[in-house]
Amino acid sequence: MNHHGHLLRRTGCLFGLCLLLAVVSAVPLAAQKRPPIDDVVKRIDDLYRADSSYGVLLMNITNPHWKRSLRMRVWTKGTEKTLIRILEPEKERGVGTLRIENEMWNYLPKTNKVIKIPPSMMMSSWMGSDFNNNDLVSEFTFVKDYRFEYTEVDDGDENTLYIKCTPREGRPIVWEYVVMAVIPGSLIPKWQRFYSENDELMRTMYYRDIKTFNGREIPSVIELIPTGEKENSTVLEYLELDFEQAVPDSFFTLRNLRKF
Repeated sequence: MNHHGHLLRRTGCLFGLCLLLAVVSAVPLAAQKRPPIDDVVKRIDDLYRADSSYGVLLMNITNPHWKRSLRMRVWTKGTEKTLIRILEPEKERGVGTLRIENEMWNYLPKTNKVIKIPPSMMMSSWMGSDFNNNDLVSEFTFVKDYRFEYTEVDDGDENTLYIKCTPREGRPIVWEYVVMAVIPGSLIPKWQRFYSENDELMRTMYYRDIKTFNGREIPSVIELIPTGEKENSTVLEYLELDFEQAVPDSFFTLRNLRKF
């Protein structure tokens, strides 16, 4: 082959390489490096979960009429048990919520009464926040209860992973589907959008201010904003979080709910 032929071969190879690079560069960075989707969803499921945990949280509730803050302690055992005890404000000090699997009770110290939350009240607000009672008792996990796939969104960022989660058949889940935005590498969520039928966005949950607790990096602030409710938001901030504190099953009882 003469010099001209060699030059054509080299030019052709170079052109092919440039074309390949151009095609790859046209694909969003997150799409080029997509990890197995099961790993991403499991990471998000396990983000705040442990065999047992203890935390101190601050909840700031805002609506057009008033603002209020709740400081509380929270104990968990796996995904089945939760006990919440309000510390501040003083007028609500001692109010408690106990969840065992799909059952839930509230304790009111002023009347020394324990009230079981009926199914008809599960979609009602918890302590005036944008979280409802069902949010506290929900045992669903994305891994077990949803089908999921990578997707794209109209306002997407090329350096973000997007996952659409659709409830599996037979699961009593109120959402038609959920879309999550996830940071590649750390696999920490940036936001979750919850949709009802007809692709109607019902609420958005934002995750921010990443901190390390017991060597685990998590967003220490979660903000829930309902769609169409002007100036409404609930911000949940983890002030302390211990994933290594052992909490016995005997802690999660109605008798203990009454104690403070």
